[in-house]
Amino acid sequence: MTPRRQRLITVALILSGVGLAVGLALQAFEENLLFFYSPTQVLAGEPPDGRKFRVGGLVATDSVSREPGQLEVSFDVTDNQNTVRVFYNGVLPDLFREGQGIIANGTLEADGSFRAEEVLAKHDENYMPPEVAEMLAAQGHPDQSNKP
Repeated sequence: MTPRRQRLITVALILSGVGLAVGLALQAFEENLLFFYSPTQVLAGEPPDGRKFRVGGLVATDSVSREPGQLEVSFDVTDNQNTVRVFYNGVLPDLFREGQGIIANGTLEADGSFRAEEVLAKHDENYMPPEVAEMLAAQGHPDQSNKP
């Protein structure tokens, strides 16, 4: 084998390895990508079937229910137009309460409810997740987000 042919084979193997690494990285990125949807978008059927996504909005007043002594909690998330029922099994963030903005990560159940694996609440009284703030602003909700 000539030196030129050896270099050509080496370059081809390196390019194949890099291509494989890029392909695997893109596949892992796509599997871990979580898109944000409002309750209106969820009810319109926009989220992909069988994939995890994020739903966010305000926790509806008088919607939180929990059996005493249980970790399972359910509540409604609203964008002031539509509402999605969320079920979560775990400890809610300390700042979770009715009327506050939240984002929940999880999947849509067959009955139209949302099964959350994680619930995130705003971290102080002056902050709301940007996606929730933009969605609420588009729905005409008074601006409560990112106040100085």
